[in-house]
Amino acid sequence: MTTKSGQLNSPDHLSKQLDRFAIEVPSWGFANTGTRFGKFVQPSAAHTLEEKFADAAQVHQLSGASPSMAMHVLWDFPNGMHDVAEVRDLSRHYGIRAGAINPNLFESQHYKYGSFGNPDPGIRQQALDHVLESVAIARELGNVDVSFWFADGSNYPGTQNIRHRIDWFQEGLSRTHAALAPGQRMLVEYKPFEPAFYHTDIADWGMALLFARAAGPQAFVLVDTGHHYQAQNIEQILAWLQRENMLGGFHFNDRRYADDDLTLGSIDPYQAFRLFHEILSYHWEHPQAAAPAYVVDQSHNLKNKLEAMLQTVLTAQELYAKACLVDHAQLAQLQRECRLVEAEECLRSAFWTDVRPALRTWRRERGLPEDPLQALRDSGYVERMSRERGSKYASAASSYA
Repeated sequence: MTTKSGQLNSPDHLSKQLDRFAIEVPSWGFANTGTRFGKFVQPSAAHTLEEKFADAAQVHQLSGASPSMAMHVLWDFPNGMHDVAEVRDLSRHYGIRAGAINPNLFESQHYKYGSFGNPDPGIRQQALDHVLESVAIARELGNVDVSFWFADGSNYPGTQNIRHRIDWFQEGLSRTHAALAPGQRMLVEYKPFEPAFYHTDIADWGMALLFARAAGPQAFVLVDTGHHYQAQNIEQILAWLQRENMLGGFHFNDRRYADDDLTLGSIDPYQAFRLFHEILSYHWEHPQAAAPAYVVDQSHNLKNKLEAMLQTVLTAQELYAKACLVDHAQLAQLQRECRLVEAEECLRSAFWTDVRPALRTWRRERGLPEDPLQALRDSGYVERMSRERGSKYASAASSYA
């Protein structure tokens, strides 16, 4: 490796990069979740907002990388704005910031035929009212991001006017944008299918990009790594969005088939590495560009929820650290000269570098456990929560049987 690469491998370089890296955990990742076919209840799962904050605090205390928690309005703010004071108190008590605010536009029976895309103007207004309250909640908490995922679409040809729904969506998103405070952002997510299987109103990054641009300058695109067709080149999508200054953030997970919501890196760690590399490569060329928001979005149905969340955060740290080792100057030169094998090996050598010793050193120097997963097990926290919560919510668990 060149002298430049030697500097990249230095502990000081990696430490500075890891100090900057933060990935937000989702409140719903600590609660009981399931599939269309049912739920497998975990006795240690969080049931209350305070329990979610407590679990998120455990992840951050062990990893040093997750100082905030994304929140879902319907699940975490059942009383809307009236719950803001409680969230502020819990945030102060547990040392975890309330992160991105996510409206819920898919669970209500009113949204059977859509929310912003519903043919009924009354239901579209109901959806907008909920979204505007979500923006207000975020503003009260001092949050930057409000994230939007829409389940809207149709299952059968001819059952909906797709063009009309585009217009309705554009109207709803524009009115939402007008309610944003200075500095707030709205992140528009996309998904090719599920629960809609004929057409989804925001099915890919191009549709999300057009909607965001039409809404206004504080709207950006949110990329969920599971929301793509098989074999789609997500790095190319990132390259386009970054070039257009429209990449707002990520929802990280892994998948084998579709939107599987598996722990990050469990199926294809090289994919996540390539995504981090694409972002870091862009910021090497454009150091003043704003960094995207990194957020975990996973559903741990079989793995213990807290262990799985911590495992994902640690994997994200490791893959991000590997991406920090890519010698961008050397790679750019090799690309210009079309030295294909050497260019690929420049990338691959960073991926194959064992960064775990450097991570252990970084953790030790910051008073963190060198092996956070083992520290979680040694603490007995999961077992204690299983006893306390399992006993407390036994009757609720039986309802899932």
